[in-house]
Amino acid sequence: MGASAVINYGREDLKDRLKVLTSGNGANVVYDPVGGALAETALRGTAWQGRYLVVGFATGEIPKIPLNLVLLKGCQIVGVFWGSFAMRDPAKNRAHCLQLFQWVAEGKLKPAVDAVLPFDRAGEALDRLERRQVKGKIVLVPTAG
Repeated sequence: MGASAVINYGREDLKDRLKVLTSGNGANVVYDPVGGALAETALRGTAWQGRYLVVGFATGEIPKIPLNLVLLKGCQIVGVFWGSFAMRDPAKNRAHCLQLFQWVAEGKLKPAVDAVLPFDRAGEALDRLERRQVKGKIVLVPTAG
């Protein structure tokens, strides 16, 4: 994937695992597409001057964050909304996409692909995503028609 470590919060205690993985220093970058109840724990697990990336709210719950944590850790909370970024700065977006493709080609970034399905099975793919049966991505391939 390219990350030095990932945490399965459904199987591991987030707070304890962050301490172990970072030797008690906290994570330099926290990527949070989930939000919800673990958001504060994740922010507390951020290193001094680290970055907490708000990517989405898969739980459906927008967390309430105690802002004193940002002050105490000297960290940043950064909103990451790709659609808005791509529209506002298309040249930079294109450059970033080219960099990502280069990293994939070089093997530096390895997307986790759970399944490759024909496009006509998109309903099945969505069902599997909804039931949380996917580890990584499902790739839909267009079918000739």
